[in-house]
Amino acid sequence: MATKVIAAKAGKVLDMLGSLHESLTPSAKRISDFVLAQPAEVTKFSIAELSQAVNAGEATIIRFCRTLGFKGFQDFKMELAIELSSLNQNEKSILDTDVMPDDGAELIGQKLHNTINNVLGETLNLLNFETLESVAKQVQSAKGIYFFGVGSSGITAEDAKNKLMRIGYNVDALTNNHFMYMKASLLQSDDMAIAISHSGNSVETTKALQLAKEAGATTVAITHNPRSAITAFADAVLVNGNRQGKLQGDSIGTKISQLFVLDLVYALLVKDDVTGTQANKMKTTQAIEN
Repeated sequence: MATKVIAAKAGKVLDMLGSLHESLTPSAKRISDFVLAQPAEVTKFSIAELSQAVNAGEATIIRFCRTLGFKGFQDFKMELAIELSSLNQNEKSILDTDVMPDDGAELIGQKLHNTINNVLGETLNLLNFETLESVAKQVQSAKGIYFFGVGSSGITAEDAKNKLMRIGYNVDALTNNHFMYMKASLLQSDDMAIAISHSGNSVETTKALQLAKEAGATTVAITHNPRSAITAFADAVLVNGNRQGKLQGDSIGTKISQLFVLDLVYALLVKDDVTGTQANKMKTTQAIEN
């Protein structure tokens, strides 16, 4: 399969580098790491200076820029400078740092709150909203919608099932690999499979989406890495953010960003059928209360 070219727009360069990091070659990772660590310095470098700093040839740097959708290094530098001009790089807030062992509960709370804001902003930068709206339209017309995910992403799948079931959709969530494979292999052309994998490299979830695609269903991947294995079997890819500290792990950033993407789909469905979704939600609420 040919490498997908992801074009980064002004204000999205750093987020896109973080999203693509795991799918980059070793030399491209060195370039990416340097840019993420010292973006302001990179905007002042010549290509020869960056080549020396990252121990990579100038041709490698040009390929790196082109794989992000830029014409070359100068184009990349200009877009990076535009992005940095809207950020205050010299006054990094203490709330942008990792949770530290000597932090009190209140400071940790403030840092996690800031993490949520950051990861939601990153997700908005990475999402393609035309794709998002297209996915919502396909959900509306699907006979059945099936969410696939394992581990933490399986919990997200269950939450998505709950939301869509409450407003009247024929939906299920499968989080056991054997059940995913069986259901995926039996899907039809009017069904929809939505696979959730933050890394995009979950073997179980990727296989389930592959089986669903081979069966003829419409397939969607929700992942942080738009060049990961799972995207090879997705008709549409929705990219979620991951901006979080090392000590926070999957506790906040990953979960919030996945739920945010699915909540956007949910909101689009409600927007297009306010009366019907409200009526269905009232029925399901009354059924639970009674």
